[in-house]
Amino acid sequence: MAKWQGRSLKKPSGGRIWASRKKRRREMGSELIETKLGPMKRVERRAFGGNIKISLLGIDVANVVDPKTGQTKKSKILKVVENPADPHFVRRNVLTKGAIIETELGRARVTSRPKQSGGVDAVLLEAKPVEAEKPVEKPAVPEEKS
Repeated sequence: MAKWQGRSLKKPSGGRIWASRKKRRREMGSELIETKLGPMKRVERRAFGGNIKISLLGIDVANVVDPKTGQTKKSKILKVVENPADPHFVRRNVLTKGAIIETELGRARVTSRPKQSGGVDAVLLEAKPVEAEKPVEKPAVPEEKS
């Protein structure tokens, strides 16, 4: 069902306002498209003036910026940890602006609007500790007897 975003036909008193014209296509809104965690899937929609909006239906990678170093890296999204928009979005793994996600680099906050921008950008909050590589010990070689 479409959303009409025109002026209300009710007066503050509750009376009816008689419309001087019909509804226009430009006043119609769109339904909520939830961007979920999953394989990449995009949908192109026509916008006002013939422009194109790219909506994400699913994505599994994010461009994560480390504020300490200023470097941006592409990282796999593991899960949605918290979402202030709706607590039920966490259970359904829905990505919105402000959601906190778990990535391979650590926890990050989504700064883009995935439904409208066509991608997920995030800022790193907590970096995962980097495990130091242990030196590989060579097995002892028995000495040859001559």
